[in-house]
Amino acid sequence: MSKVDYATLKKGGFMQQIQKDCFSLRLQTVGGALTAENLKKIAEVAETFGNGTVHLTSRQGVEIPFIQLKDIDNVKAELAKGGCHPGVCGPRVRTVTACQGCKVCPSGNIETYHIAKQLSDRYFGRELPHKFKFGVTGCQNNCLKAEENDVGIKGALTVKWLADKCIHCGVCVKACRTHAVTIADEDGRVSVNDEKCNYCGRCAKSCPTDAWDTQPAYIMSFGGTFGNTVSKGESPLPLVTSEEQLFCVADAAIQFFADHAQPGERFKFTLDRVGREMFYQKLKEAYHG
Repeated sequence: MSKVDYATLKKGGFMQQIQKDCFSLRLQTVGGALTAENLKKIAEVAETFGNGTVHLTSRQGVEIPFIQLKDIDNVKAELAKGGCHPGVCGPRVRTVTACQGCKVCPSGNIETYHIAKQLSDRYFGRELPHKFKFGVTGCQNNCLKAEENDVGIKGALTVKWLADKCIHCGVCVKACRTHAVTIADEDGRVSVNDEKCNYCGRCAKSCPTDAWDTQPAYIMSFGGTFGNTVSKGESPLPLVTSEEQLFCVADAAIQFFADHAQPGERFKFTLDRVGREMFYQKLKEAYHG
């Protein structure tokens, strides 16, 4: 009987259970998005090869437990018929999480799934000294808790007041939760205090006359973790204003981790050990092209 290569199985998404020769299979997903076809096939495989249950993970993943060792090849072949594929575990880039963003949610400022899909295509499964997580959230409501990730991306909206469309109703002032928007008593001019603005876009979204010019942007955070040690990711850069700039910065961050991390060391601890000054300098260089 050949020896079972558990490390390779885990790398391919098959995680050992406490039950002998049983595995929980983690599937590859992006931003929690699955088609009806995917779901039907997952249910079918869970009933045929598992115990009829499916587990939804905290990172929008799907796991099918109680897969028998002898059935692993058949499970992979059957899942592929429904467009499903095993995910990854261990020291590599994990599932990219995302909320529904501006395609569905009124609060969303960016197309989160679009960004998550590009991140996944670019980095998913990349071998690294330890696991590495990306999370994309659409706005300041922060449903995906961007700062918990090694690299977090939060949707922002830059705003510019359009005087000729404004009716001075004051709705934008009431909508602003940071008190960044004010209307001058003498001439009715609307102003935005950049030091108070958090780029949520509520002023523009609430305006009945579209009296704001808006542009989507990204707030990026680095070094977050929410495991045995809880640490909020830091945002040392100004707003990232293009996808090209976003991926230049993401490339710099993940490469810094690959170059400087020790085996089994999360990004936050690499930054603690090496020093953030060197890392932030690399980010700034990527930010400015």
